[in-house]
This record gives sequence, C-alpha cells and structure tokens, in this order.
Amino acid sequence: MIKFAGIVATGIGLLLVSFGQKRDPAREAREACILRCVTQPADPELHRQEIVSLEREAARAIQLNSGTFFRRVYSEDFSGTLSRGQQVNKAQWIAVIESPGVKYESFSTSDIKVQLYEDMAIATCLWSSRSIIKGQHISHQMRSIHVYLNGAGGWHVVTGQITSLPPDVQQPL
Repeated sequence: MIKFAGIVATGIGLLLVSFGQKRDPAREAREACILRCVTQPADPELHRQEIVSLEREAARAIQLNSGTFFRRVYSEDFSGTLSRGQQVNKAQWIAVIESPGVKYESFSTSDIKVQLYEDMAIATCLWSSRSIIKGQHISHQMRSIHVYLNGAGGWHVVTGQITSLPPDVQQPL
C-alpha cells in the first residue's frame, strides 16, 4: 500500500510540474520533427507506389488536357524544362497541358523508376503519345524526370524535365 501511495504521489508531482511549464513552440517543433523521423514507415515501398501512382495520374491528366492534377500536385514554385528546351513555371506548364491545339488520342507512361531519399524522390519514366496537332497525326516518345518533395501536404513535384527521343519532331511538351 505504501508503494502504491508513493507511485501515485510521484505521478501527481510530475503532472503538476508539466502543467507549470511554459509552452515552448521551438521545442515542440523539434520534438515533432524527431517523432516524424522515428515513426517514418519502415517500408519505403509505400512511398514508391504513391510516386508511381502520381506519375500515372500525370499521364492521364495530359491525355485529358486537364490541369487539375498539376494544380494539386505541382508545387507553387515548380520549374521545368519542356522537350524543346523551353523553361516553364507551374502556370506555363498548365497552359501547355490545357492547350486546345493538341488532342491526345493516347498518352501513357511506362518504365517508371523511383529512387527515394528520405523526404525526396526522383521518378523517371517513358512517355508515349499519339496526338493530333494542326490536323496531323503524330506519335512521339519522351523521357521524363520529376523531383518530388514530401511535405505536410504529401508529395509535390518541384522540378521536371522532358527529353524527346528520336525521331525528334516539334511537340507542345
């Protein structure tokens, strides 16, 4: 009984001490950061599959000429390079995607490879498209690379580059 009373008294004392301390936002942020590091999923395959899904969603959005996916997943400070060397920001990228001058009969992604580095991922893939540009049917293949950062809102693309594969024809991307 005396041991039990001692344990209860110690517990109450610790509670009173913790309630008396002032809140330290910097300390709380450090502790939250440490907790995130310690509780990261042990299986990186979950992150890898999420990136693969995002790459497939991007291809589908391009085929549909829809910028919605890119507004959600691409970071506000996105910077990319199109297959013809033109640098674009997020708004310019979305304008290219939504361009009415290009209609995709198909747009697919394959050979997706993902490398994970803590809160960063690099995805490479092969994009294959069949499109109609100015009434002309064009088939084209491109290599794509995207750099993702994982933050509070999930994975976001911060930069990307597209490289045309031969035969090199003028493409909108």
